[in-house]
Amino acid sequence: MKKSHIIAIGIIAVAIAILISASKDVTTYASFSQAAKSGDRVKLIGQLVKDRPVEYNPEKDPTFMAFYLKDEAGDVRRVELHATKPQDFERSESIVLTGQMAGETFEASDMLLKCPSKYKDQEIYVRSEKKR
Repeated sequence: MKKSHIIAIGIIAVAIAILISASKDVTTYASFSQAAKSGDRVKLIGQLVKDRPVEYNPEKDPTFMAFYLKDEAGDVRRVELHATKPQDFERSESIVLTGQMAGETFEASDMLLKCPSKYKDQEIYVRSEKKR
């Protein structure tokens, strides 16, 4: 075999390995009830329930926050995220969470906020300190 053929086969093998590893991180969009049934990591879209408390005490634990989210099906559940509270969190229009259910609580590993802006939509991405 020519040297160029061996290099091409190597590049193809690396590309296949990258695609396989990336496909393991793909999650599906679900509601709280679907997440509870499956037990898998899912993405969840919802709105912050503003009449319930947001638990965040940076003096006690700056990488923990808990809040209540209403999913697209109208179900309200407690969410726990091990990350610092983003600026303008309460003003977010919608929240996309990645995580899984643990009993009645959704444990989020990542959070993406869609915040209102005067001129254009702004997105804020928060990654959890806690690795899963």
